[in-house]
Amino acid sequence: MPGKTNFDLILKNGTVVLPQGTMAADIAVRDGRIADIGRFSGAAAASVADCAGLHILPGIIDTQVHFREPGAEHKEDLATGTLAAAAGGVTCIFEMPNTNPLTTTPEAMADKMKRAAGRAWVDYAFYFGGTHENARHLAEWENLPGVCGVKIFMGASTGALLSATDEEVEAVLKNGRRVVAVHAEDEMIMNENREKILGTHPHVRQHHVWRSVESSVSAVSRLIRLARRHGRRVHVLHVTAAEELEVLAAHRDIASVEVLANHLTLSAPECYERLGTRAQQNPPVREKHHQEALWRAVNNGLIDVLATDHAPHLLSEKDKPYPQSPSGMPGVQTFVPLMLNHVNQGRLTLERFVDMACGGPLRIHQIAGKGRIARGYDADFTVVDMKAMRTIANAEQKSRCGWTPYDGMKVQGWPVMTIIRGQTVMREGEIAGAPQGRPVFFRETLAGAAA
Repeated sequence: MPGKTNFDLILKNGTVVLPQGTMAADIAVRDGRIADIGRFSGAAAASVADCAGLHILPGIIDTQVHFREPGAEHKEDLATGTLAAAAGGVTCIFEMPNTNPLTTTPEAMADKMKRAAGRAWVDYAFYFGGTHENARHLAEWENLPGVCGVKIFMGASTGALLSATDEEVEAVLKNGRRVVAVHAEDEMIMNENREKILGTHPHVRQHHVWRSVESSVSAVSRLIRLARRHGRRVHVLHVTAAEELEVLAAHRDIASVEVLANHLTLSAPECYERLGTRAQQNPPVREKHHQEALWRAVNNGLIDVLATDHAPHLLSEKDKPYPQSPSGMPGVQTFVPLMLNHVNQGRLTLERFVDMACGGPLRIHQIAGKGRIARGYDADFTVVDMKAMRTIANAEQKSRCGWTPYDGMKVQGWPVMTIIRGQTVMREGEIAGAPQGRPVFFRETLAGAAA
């Protein structure tokens, strides 16, 4: 039993999701890290938070966001995007490289790190964009401070970052050793589909037909073949189709799998009829039977990581005629409420949510000191009220885009505190203090530096 030790913070009386199970416990914090877990009835602390009736989760990590800085700050920037994350109970984000300029050089990466310093409300890391042009440098550049991995786009989405051919993909895979995260849609198949399917009177309800299941399966199959050739770990992002899951299930030794909260929540054609182009994203929201396959994969352990692909655009942009309307939806602030609602509806357990949103990122990206509640780890916590009934609303969104596809949705389960390295940055919907975000560290790069 711990003695009367001085701590900076004690979280008392909560139900804590620990690696060994969910149980009642107190958590003591010192110098930004978890100092002990147990019962601390006689211990002194500078601050005590009574978490009676609440669940304490490891800080939720969103490993796929687009915060649009530099180049499109009118949609979002690093300050507003991380503020939305903090408001939604997310303590750490990994941001994507398809900004303007692209994050494909050390100079561009250093610029992002400089922009985030002192402005980010949560901890952060950035993907380095992999291309045929910079591939020969990736073994060196992928280990720059703040880099969480390498990202490639096999199919065009927002921005100009594209590695469509086998030769372009292979150039990236054979250089370096960090995990390569992949947007796996086949650009050649989609180009063929576009004219044939969209025709002269395109409608957003055709989006998931144009960006077809065959396109995704082709890209995943090609990617795995090339990854095996070079022994490179690949992380397949935002999987949407039952057929993709079947391919990936046969290659668990080399390929990890991500699914998005949007694809678990929305389905075609209903979402396109109700939301129009506001439901447009890449890869697309698909039919109900694909969503059901994703849920089976969540619950049979095939899915490693759960994320949002937060991709904000102004409503004036989203409301353009399809397909001039840009693809992408905001999601970092609604991530935790959506998934807690799914937990309360019995679609997955709270522990499985934590495994995909905390443990999965820790394992896939080799994060140092985050992703679990354990002694010595960063004191990052997402404190939630599993009984709270709330309504998601556009007016509450901190993202600069100012909207959510879930406006008006009633949910059960809500984040009530966001704590980053022992500092409370959100409590009961109110943002506290100043931006606390710092760069994330990774075991692979730390080991390389030590060597």
